[in-house]
Amino acid sequence: MGRLFGLDHALFVYGTLQFPEVLRTLLGRVPPLEPAELTGWRAAALPRRIYPGLVAATHGLARGAVLSGLTAPEWAVLDAFEDDEYDLRRVRVEATNVPVWTYVWTVAADPADWQRDRFATEHLARFAARSARWRRDLASFSDSAGPGWAGPQM
Repeated sequence: MGRLFGLDHALFVYGTLQFPEVLRTLLGRVPPLEPAELTGWRAAALPRRIYPGLVAATHGLARGAVLSGLTAPEWAVLDAFEDDEYDLRRVRVEATNVPVWTYVWTVAADPADWQRDRFATEHLARFAARSARWRRDLASFSDSAGPGWAGPQM
C-alpha cells in the first residue's frame, strides 16, 4: 500500500467514492476525478448495504471515475474505509486502456445493479455525514466495514 500514491497509481471508483461530498469528508479535499467506464464489470447492489461492489460481468459496464493524485496517507484512509470483503486489484479502464487500481467485491452480490441516482437522492447526505464522523472518530465504529452501513437494499 505504501507505494500506491501519486499520479501513476490512480483508482477507479464506481460507488460512494465517486461523490465529491464523500471524498471531501474522508480526505479533506476532492482529488482530480475523470469520468471513466470499465467493461466486463458491473457495480452490483449488495445485500443489506447502501453501497455497491464491483463484480465481474461478461456484458457489464461499470460507470464511475478515475481518482488520481492520491497521497500515501489518502490511500491509507481509503483502504481503511473499504469493507474487508473488497480486494484491491489492477484493471484497465475503457477508452484509455490505462491500468488503474479498483476495489473488487469478493463475496456474494445481488443480481441487480446499484442505483447511483437513488443513492444520491436517498442516502448521500446521511452517508457523507457518517463518513465524516468515521473519519473523526474511527474507534467509535466497531465493525470492519469502514463506516459499515447496513441499510435498505438498493
